[in-house]
Amino acid sequence: MVSIAAYKSGKDYLNHSTSTPPSPNQCLMPLTAQVNEQDHLEIGGCDVTDLVSRFGSPLYIVDETTLRTTCQHYQQAFKQYYPGESLVLYASKAWNCLAVCAIANSEGLGIDVVSGGELLTAIEAEVDSEKIYFHGNNKSVEELQLAIDANVTIVVDNWYELQTLIKLAEHRTQPLPVLLRVTPGIECHTHEYIQTGHLDSKFGFDPDQLESVFDAIKQSPSITCIGLHAHIGSQIFELQPHYDLADVMVRWLIKAKDYGLPVCELDIGGGLGMKYTEHDDPPSIHDWVKKVCDAVLAACETHGLPLPKLLSEPGRSIIGPSCITAYTVGSQKVIPGMRTYLTVDGGMSDNPRPITYQSVYRAVIANKMSQSLQESPITLAGKHCESGDIVIKNVHLPEATSGDIVTVLGTGAYNYSMASNYNRIPRPAAVLVSNGDASIIIRRETHQDLMRFDQMPVHLLAK
Repeated sequence: MVSIAAYKSGKDYLNHSTSTPPSPNQCLMPLTAQVNEQDHLEIGGCDVTDLVSRFGSPLYIVDETTLRTTCQHYQQAFKQYYPGESLVLYASKAWNCLAVCAIANSEGLGIDVVSGGELLTAIEAEVDSEKIYFHGNNKSVEELQLAIDANVTIVVDNWYELQTLIKLAEHRTQPLPVLLRVTPGIECHTHEYIQTGHLDSKFGFDPDQLESVFDAIKQSPSITCIGLHAHIGSQIFELQPHYDLADVMVRWLIKAKDYGLPVCELDIGGGLGMKYTEHDDPPSIHDWVKKVCDAVLAACETHGLPLPKLLSEPGRSIIGPSCITAYTVGSQKVIPGMRTYLTVDGGMSDNPRPITYQSVYRAVIANKMSQSLQESPITLAGKHCESGDIVIKNVHLPEATSGDIVTVLGTGAYNYSMASNYNRIPRPAAVLVSNGDASIIIRRETHQDLMRFDQMPVHLLAK
């Protein structure tokens, strides 16, 4: 834990102006965060306490400026550092909904989806089918047929899926173009659940399978391979693994060409981390993109390969810094000499990452931004019937009372998308804020919503 002397209040988490605009993934607060005359936190020109009064809590608050700026950083960086064609895909599993997909699309990004539901959402958000890429290690036949009918690009993960697609595409007049997901054998320092590039992974074809896969595709008239994909993990702060990945993948592109496959796309995945606490120091978006582009350029030059269309799939670093979650403080339990629990009206059902990954966040009290922090840390607890439902353990906050608005920072990635109805608690609303206006992008669930799929067997009905 950082020394209490290192900061005094929530104001110290604001993004102070510098000579160069900050990379959004390196900021604890959304870019528009400021403290108003009432000493309240504002995001997108909207007072957070007013938003809670209007829309209730818990409440996801998405800053449109931060979201758009992050998309623009990726777009600008690839244009600056890669002379060939490139496409940034928003990895929508981080937060897939109509509004977020539409904003990413309007900024020129494509969409990476991993299910039929995410695919249909991207289509409904009017994303061009040519800019939708469909991932997943166990796509159903129905999902694969949906993707074929929608004319989106399928990233094939395994033999079963490849054989299924060969059969589904056998009546096409032209071969079905696909990418192949490769497990490159590159590890990085991140949580083991989100390491996907090492060989012991459920994702992708292992290197010793690839030549057999290339040969099978060469022999099939209904399918063809136009590129390769790899993803080495998530919340990564290291740059070298991405550099190493490029050489591995370019070698496999050359091997695919030896089999006569028209490979022209290279998808290097995503994985750039974001700042969750003051201790985190992720590379900037521009530094990450430059490393990736330099690596691909060097590998292509070394091996004499024309530049492929370069794809990337950032998710967390795009949506994560754009959102905060506002809670209302309820009960408090003081255990003398041990711990103080401060309970909020949400928890693991709207943010399962702390209990799942032991993820760490920072928080402020949105209606007490300048007040000094208490010397003793408190434990911010959720309301669910689980002793492990802890939002943040040992966090320094100003003295809090019932009704205060505790706001957790950096909650855009994998909070809403992994939210549940555990304990039959309705999921929160989400609002998009910009220039003082707030728009609902996800309505708050009701108790009636929770029961809408329940069915009472006839023999249990009252006589």
